[in-house]
Amino acid sequence: MANIANKQMICEVLMEAAKKDKDIVVLCSDSRGSASATPFANAFPEQFVEVGIAEQDLVGIAAGMARVGKRTFPMSPACFIAARSYEQCKVDVAYSHTNVKLVGISGGVSYGALGMSHHSAQDIACMSSIPGMRVYLPSDCNQTRKLMEVLVKDNEPAYIRVGRNAVDPVYSEDNVPFEMDKATWVCKGEDVAIVACGEMVLYAKQAAEILKQKGISATVLDMYCVKPFDKAAVIEAAKHAKAVISVEEHSPFGGLGSMVAQTVAENCPKKCVTMSLPDEPVITGNSKEVFAYYKLTGEGIAAKAEELLNG
Repeated sequence: MANIANKQMICEVLMEAAKKDKDIVVLCSDSRGSASATPFANAFPEQFVEVGIAEQDLVGIAAGMARVGKRTFPMSPACFIAARSYEQCKVDVAYSHTNVKLVGISGGVSYGALGMSHHSAQDIACMSSIPGMRVYLPSDCNQTRKLMEVLVKDNEPAYIRVGRNAVDPVYSEDNVPFEMDKATWVCKGEDVAIVACGEMVLYAKQAAEILKQKGISATVLDMYCVKPFDKAAVIEAAKHAKAVISVEEHSPFGGLGSMVAQTVAENCPKKCVTMSLPDEPVITGNSKEVFAYYKLTGEGIAAKAEELLNG
């Protein structure tokens, strides 16, 4: 299979499932093109709802349909579904325990030049803080398929954040280690543990390869399941390392880094730093340009690891 964007893989899995399950419904907020959901809308018009630019209604309608037995997947830019619809996500979905899978597309800084209004650098923190809400950031299309194949069958609320464009694969199509709600060990080492989620996993893997050439062994932990958070994996990784780095496409507050730091501090204190977006509007540019500027790259992560180990 050619490498595709995670959002396109979500659509493909939903189309496969919708052939057998007529209760699967995709809803969009004038975002079917951005969500790669046009093929679904064309193939299953009776299982597709276009709400228009009304994200609060999007989530409320999805929750209402779920209450009468539908398996709903509202899809909208992450910046809007996690912010404009926050109360509906909290009350209509999580508190009411409805079977709604919230799909935040073009997450992080995917929208690049559109700026802070279209960036979602707070969604991990806000969604993770809602009781009963699971939060997932798959790292590539192959892992996205595994995750979605589970989510189309279960009955619990969830938030899935994916980027806008295709990313290089972390895993091959025929070798995707995956266990639901358990972090994936990309590689294991004894000098530094790197815990990453979403598109940052690829760069963490690249950092491990750079460090290996310098005689430094690194663990890379793919924390695609930000909530429920796999504390046991972080503790194991930290215990066998001299330092811990978390990497995320998110604000430095309340996201993966906060969870990793808290877990390490409480269970196996080590040097621990967070690499993230800054607490300010980010520079203008596409994702790769933004990542490079803030050193959220293989080279940047490797340099931070060396700094930690030599400090």
